[in-house]
Amino acid sequence: MNAAPVATVAHPQAIEAQMDAVGAAARRAAAVLARADTQIKNRALTVAADALRAATGDLIAANERDVSAARKKGQSGPLIDRLVLDAGRIEGMARGLEAVAALPDPVGREIARWQVPSGLDIARVAVPLGVIGIIYESRPNVTADAGALCLKSGNAAILRGGSESFHSSTAIVACLHEGLKQAGLPAEAVQLVPTTDRAAVGAMLAMTRWIDIIVPRGGPSLVERVQRESKVPVIAHLMGLNHTYVDASADPEMATAIVVNAKLRRTSVCGATETLLLDVGLPAPTRKAIVAALLDGGCQVRGDAGVQPLDPRVVAATGNDFDTEYLDAIISAATVEGVEGAIAFIARHGSSHTDAIVAGDADVAERFLSSVDSAIVLWNASTQFADGGEFGMGAEIGISTNRLHARGPVGLEQLATFKYVVRGSGQTRP
Repeated sequence: MNAAPVATVAHPQAIEAQMDAVGAAARRAAAVLARADTQIKNRALTVAADALRAATGDLIAANERDVSAARKKGQSGPLIDRLVLDAGRIEGMARGLEAVAALPDPVGREIARWQVPSGLDIARVAVPLGVIGIIYESRPNVTADAGALCLKSGNAAILRGGSESFHSSTAIVACLHEGLKQAGLPAEAVQLVPTTDRAAVGAMLAMTRWIDIIVPRGGPSLVERVQRESKVPVIAHLMGLNHTYVDASADPEMATAIVVNAKLRRTSVCGATETLLLDVGLPAPTRKAIVAALLDGGCQVRGDAGVQPLDPRVVAATGNDFDTEYLDAIISAATVEGVEGAIAFIARHGSSHTDAIVAGDADVAERFLSSVDSAIVLWNASTQFADGGEFGMGAEIGISTNRLHARGPVGLEQLATFKYVVRGSGQTRP
């Protein structure tokens, strides 16, 4: 078991030494996890889920320390929302662990198998990536999700949560360690970086000896830094500049419900819609109703010249509004010339994360789905479904906009790579 995390470490060299020890321990644990039986990994997860429930009071108390400190620092409302834990969110974490336990084990899965003329029998078999470093901000539930996904997929995890969630994450990792202990697996399989010093992030980005993949999950500044500085391969998304386009063929009531949900269900998640696109062919009463529903729901609407006349409460869009990830009750809105106009708008302003169309015309919808180059595209559904759990993946470690290795929700299968297993009968190559 690791020593209890501490708030800071005095010198950069001490941090490097500390992180090197964390990395070495993770590599040893990864070798054990890679060979661990599915039932053993599942036991670790289900015991950890029970431990989370049993520790609800302690988790809330630890979280209150983090929330209080964040409020004293004047952190924004959306960040506080991401940080807060209550009984419902803790139960959600526990269920997430159980959902991951119930999923098929990706390790050892035979992806393909064939024979070649030489008589060799060749199989492509899924194996763990190894050691995964996850760097994230504020949301303590990421600690549980990332730890669970790495464990089930046979990977050791090094978790570097934001300093604002340090006490919450420490308490969550203690529950994961209880599960690992009861299953006879090394506690070092899931480690929380034992310092809040930012120098630890720099150390992780250079740990090519110990870490196989880095996954940043946070705001643009964090992701940009990781992508710029990391010597370790990165799975990341930069921003969720997500659009919902309402076509002229859309059902008015459906469109209104989807748009309001896509923006306001939870404004601080990366799947929230940030820009509303309204077809100029959409009847004016429907356009007005959609905009009014957003405004009545407490959302500020920043509209272009086509949207401003729809409601006197609309604020004129200026500057970089159509390139801004608000993560707040603010939405930019524009009118476009049909589906082709929406596709072109998204190509200019989107981040290849998640984009949706609301339409009754199937041909129009299929044109959108095939042409919009995003990791997730939806028809007649809220962008808030951009979530690994909603995709039946149990949980996710993030939404990737990468093109290589993983794209979209990063779940169990995306945390595996593969090797070739070749069986012969004495063949030698001529």
